[in-house]
Amino acid sequence: MPPKEKTKTLVQCDFDGTITEEDVSFLILDAFANGDWRQLLAQYKEGRISVGRFNTKAFTMVKEDKETLDRFVRERLRLRAGFHELLTYCRGRGFRFVIVSNGLGFYIRTILETIGIGNIEVFAAQTRFGTNGIETSYLGPEGNELKDDFKETYIRHFLRNGYRVIYVGNGASDISSAKLADHVFATGPLLVHCKGAKLNCTPFTDLNDIVRGLELLV
Repeated sequence: MPPKEKTKTLVQCDFDGTITEEDVSFLILDAFANGDWRQLLAQYKEGRISVGRFNTKAFTMVKEDKETLDRFVRERLRLRAGFHELLTYCRGRGFRFVIVSNGLGFYIRTILETIGIGNIEVFAAQTRFGTNGIETSYLGPEGNELKDDFKETYIRHFLRNGYRVIYVGNGASDISSAKLADHVFATGPLLVHCKGAKLNCTPFTDLNDIVRGLELLV
């Protein structure tokens, strides 16, 4: 069967360090984790555990309630410039914009609500707060629990459904998804990897750069 013709465009965007200037999960762990979460981070960077496994284990060290963490996130909020402009552009062009993040859905939605945005599709870790810390789980497009490849599973789903996918990201966890995208906007470690692997991409500093780049693609 021939592949579906791509007649619609979807922008799949990472959150931490891409829409925000800093990784919000790291800020929370630095402030509230009761344990050596950076040892787990080192294991992730060495490829010994997945990013999903890192989050699952690290956030059990955080015992604070959601209200405390929501307040902290609002106080520390620093968005990368151009987010509203990017959303406005995508809506004007009829592009579907989705956030797919290994981060925790609760703080992503808190941040979006704080800046007055409540109608974006967000796919991120599900959370449950309890005395044993924050329990996290990742659900795929079909509702099944995923242990690995969260972002990659979603981009494969979008591609199968006939989308031209524009990928926006900054980190090592974005690499496998970026390899599948029709075009990539990259910063940080993702940009370094794309250049080293000769993967075609457009660098960005703020999200207005992506608006200008999208104008050249369409």
